[in-house]
Amino acid sequence: MKSIDPMSLTERENYKFLIGSVIPRPIAFVTSINEEGVANAAPFSFFNIVSSNPPMLSVSVQRKAGVQKDTAHNITNNKQFVVHIVSEDIVHDVNKTAANLASYESEIDETTFTLVDSTVIRVPAVAQAKIRFECELVQHVPLGGEDGQSGCDLLIGRVVHYHIDEDIYNERGHIDPVKLQAMSRLAGNDYATIGQLLTIARPQ
Repeated sequence: MKSIDPMSLTERENYKFLIGSVIPRPIAFVTSINEEGVANAAPFSFFNIVSSNPPMLSVSVQRKAGVQKDTAHNITNNKQFVVHIVSEDIVHDVNKTAANLASYESEIDETTFTLVDSTVIRVPAVAQAKIRFECELVQHVPLGGEDGQSGCDLLIGRVVHYHIDEDIYNERGHIDPVKLQAMSRLAGNDYATIGQLLTIARPQ
């Protein structure tokens, strides 16, 4: 068993070790809007559920040279965003939105996606996603960054509206994981499908 002190590694080495170890990771495809109303879209795999009562999600956005990325800036500014679940049929277009564009350019223009109005919030959503969550920011937690060159913005949002493709949603309120075809993130350029399902009953 190899033993490593994370303080002996560079930021990049820590990043590679973590994203290669904590797998698979769910992907949040997030839309937000800037001050001019331009829609920003980007995928993030530091993402998960925080609470079901009330329903809340977390997305962690790594900073670049200590500077907030557009998504974090937009969300902390207007307190709203939409999280879309990435399925196999949209993953290639989602990947295109990871391009480094200027804040006044919309990543949606690089894709075949269609923007639609949200129900409760001002931020538009991507129509092609099978599941999307309209969120309002509950808490913004800046973390790390003592060296001025790193850190992240942990964003916790309360879900204020769900949109779910009826084909994957049954009468008992369950999501069909096979029909959803959710993608997960690995390291480097690698992604994974849901693969084989394993059912294990919980102990009483």
